[in-house]
Amino acid sequence: MTEIIEVKTKKDLDDFINVPFSLYSHDPLFVPPLMSDMKEKFSDKNPFFLHATARYFLAKKGKPSGRIISIIDQHHRELHKEKVGFFGFFESINDYSLASSLLDKASEIIKNEGMDSIRGPMNFSTNEECGFLLEGFNEPPLLMTPYNPPYYNDLMERYGMEKAKDLYAYIVDVPEELPEKVLRVAAIAEKRGISVRPVNIKKFESEMRIFRDVYNSAWKDNWGFIPITEEETANMANKLKQIVVPELTLIAEKDGEPVGFMGMLPDFNFVLKHMKGKLNLISIVKALYYSRKVKDLRMMLLGINAEYRNKGVDALLFREGFKGVKKGGYKRVEFSWILEDNIPVQSLIEMIGGRLYKKYRIYEKRL
Repeated sequence: MTEIIEVKTKKDLDDFINVPFSLYSHDPLFVPPLMSDMKEKFSDKNPFFLHATARYFLAKKGKPSGRIISIIDQHHRELHKEKVGFFGFFESINDYSLASSLLDKASEIIKNEGMDSIRGPMNFSTNEECGFLLEGFNEPPLLMTPYNPPYYNDLMERYGMEKAKDLYAYIVDVPEELPEKVLRVAAIAEKRGISVRPVNIKKFESEMRIFRDVYNSAWKDNWGFIPITEEETANMANKLKQIVVPELTLIAEKDGEPVGFMGMLPDFNFVLKHMKGKLNLISIVKALYYSRKVKDLRMMLLGINAEYRNKGVDALLFREGFKGVKKGGYKRVEFSWILEDNIPVQSLIEMIGGRLYKKYRIYEKRL
């Protein structure tokens, strides 16, 4: 017998957060998030809730065996003119009855809010983790990317969910040199007066505001885009400052004005795996030790203002970022995520040796 309860108490929230720890306890690829981060993420401290509401539900079958949240994002409604609600942070044992009960509950809440479709998973939006892993189950998840068992996709399809969009992840083995074409195009950008500099850690909050402005401008026409707010930017800056490497986080400028931004982050998942969700003296010592052994990077952020596209800005960012990659001794770079229909970016990544190695799927269903 499956029981669905709404999370109301601290104990309920602890059970909600702990579901994946139990579900993936024997999965060698699972990376436990920090419990403290999760508690903050699901609290009023999360600036996402300044423009969105969410309700959390827990499925019990003797013990906590699944979870889901329903999301109504006012920014999405206003920008995309869609009556769409979202579900996220879905986890479930391989039990269709339990999974469908969770999806029913989220659908009910969303429909009662006047929405006509449900879409997800979004944790909480396209600015964070989204999609179910669809291909690439033999590779560990990199920083801030989803991970789930293959049967989640079967559960979605059985429930009547259909593909809304696929997202791609490419992996690049760091070459000795960049292709001549990239260097040639980068040189053309320099002749046009474009320059690239690393972020200034001492002014990191203001640098992140530059990122926000470029990101919101460059991505505004993308599927599922939600602008990052000032409050979300400050929150992100506070978290990323600890792991950002200036040589890998670059701003492109023309006459002192930002026109592009690129951000690669070391794969902190390699560290988190050894911390086991805990933040204490022992786990901090482990973090300091393993952070020096990270060999993978994730290219998370690449945005160029529309009027500067096709002018070599991306190639110039790649050339300068490549210097930081080589200096740090990194072996691989993951580019993720990329929309399935963003052919220009896919072609650019393939030009530097990238190969498609993971796919994620976002589902939707009419209510």
